[in-house]
Amino acid sequence: MTDAECLRETLRRLPKAELHCHLDGSLRPETMLELAREKGATMPASDADALREYMTVSDARNLEEYLERFAVTLSVMQSEASLERVSFELAEDAARDGVRYLEVRYAPVLSVREGLSLEQAVEAPLRGLARAEREHGVIGRVIITAIRSMSPGVSQELAELAVAYRHKGVVGFDLAGGERGHPARAHAHAFAYARNHDLACTCHAGEGDGPESVRQAVHVCGADRLGHATRLIEDASLTDYCNDHRIALEICLTSNVQTRVARSYALHPFREYFDRGLNVVLNTDNRLMSGVTLTDEYVHAAQSLDFSFDELARVALNGFESCFLPHAERLQLVASAQLEIAALRAAGA
Repeated sequence: MTDAECLRETLRRLPKAELHCHLDGSLRPETMLELAREKGATMPASDADALREYMTVSDARNLEEYLERFAVTLSVMQSEASLERVSFELAEDAARDGVRYLEVRYAPVLSVREGLSLEQAVEAPLRGLARAEREHGVIGRVIITAIRSMSPGVSQELAELAVAYRHKGVVGFDLAGGERGHPARAHAHAFAYARNHDLACTCHAGEGDGPESVRQAVHVCGADRLGHATRLIEDASLTDYCNDHRIALEICLTSNVQTRVARSYALHPFREYFDRGLNVVLNTDNRLMSGVTLTDEYVHAAQSLDFSFDELARVALNGFESCFLPHAERLQLVASAQLEIAALRAAGA
């Protein structure tokens, strides 16, 4: 086995938590083709390899162009059976990738176009994740996501939906979508509702717009974690604030390169964030559109940003410590991960 293969296998075995993974960005191409055939629809390509290539975004000039592919996956995510299946398969794929805990985020409002209720669009993925936990041991929870370009009223409805399922598998509320021109402050009431009902919040920010967008997510919306936060680094004071208050940054290396917010892996601010002591966690964002596994993202950090095994083990532990589970459950996950990491070190990692 080559050194590169040894590194990849070690990082695959590293126990990991994934906190930023979109359900509608993480389907298997084979499943998309099957679901399309079942409903008499067509996909942009007729075989799995060609569809995988089409769905992997290599030509986007910005976040908005990156998001255009989601119309394809959402077209086959309009039934309870399909939502349950793709959720199970995502968790199954994550388990094979060394993920012990997974937070799956998506917007239920985008899966009700063919008659599902919002409640059905939440309960089906929860069933899929529960089955994956029984069969593969990976713990899966849901973050309900609102969309920036939709009305604040829709966001409020989704926040209420998230709160209603707070003790049934939903652990957080999020805001995503095209960032520029759609400020987070427009959805502040939805975030306030979630927080006032003791539900944790995260928010996409600093991916498709500048540090002012991150500032709104932190100070207007009260986000406990930040999705991407790539351009947070441009605001020194806010960067220090996030560090001092241990606001977790959900870092997604590959998608940030794809959307051009980072010019390359080597120039991504992840290294600087870590060196300055910020609470950073690595994630895939969209396994399909970005063509990555979580192991891939750890390998990129090692090869392009010179992260050592010990540093990446710290990043992995950050994920367990920053997840939206109750404190006692987080401590159990951290303790279990520490034992696995110690065993990897003993084996010569």
